[in-house]
Amino acid sequence: MVSAWAAASHLVLAQRHVAEHSNEKTALPFLLEQLDLVGCIVSIDAMGCHAKIARQIKEQDGEYVLALKANQGTLYQDVVDLFADALTPQGADLLHDYHAGQDKGHGRVERRQYWTIADPEVIAYLNVKEAWSGLRSVGMEDRGAAGG
Repeated sequence: MVSAWAAASHLVLAQRHVAEHSNEKTALPFLLEQLDLVGCIVSIDAMGCHAKIARQIKEQDGEYVLALKANQGTLYQDVVDLFADALTPQGADLLHDYHAGQDKGHGRVERRQYWTIADPEVIAYLNVKEAWSGLRSVGMEDRGAAGG
């Protein structure tokens, strides 16, 4: 079962059964078709990080935040390399945003750091084939936890 969840309302907006011998990736386009995405931000874990899904969300007038992982080939490695460069003294001129925070809970301190890059020239370089409809920024998260 794959579900669309409205976090602010704590509501399931739609669900789609995943057929036997199938996976969530094949059910996701049908689930998205059931939704009015105009003005919405759709966030999907790495399972849904595919150019076809991004294009469908944009065609339905939505925006997206997708988790990128290594199965996306050169895009993943290009983003990894981009942030590796941006976080060195030599990459200091590459404009990026940064946010850090920490929370205490469950007997530990959780630390999170986030970086984003939205420079149109950099995004054009990453999306040279324009496969990722509406791609406007990339981000990186680093998180960790320490006891007590």
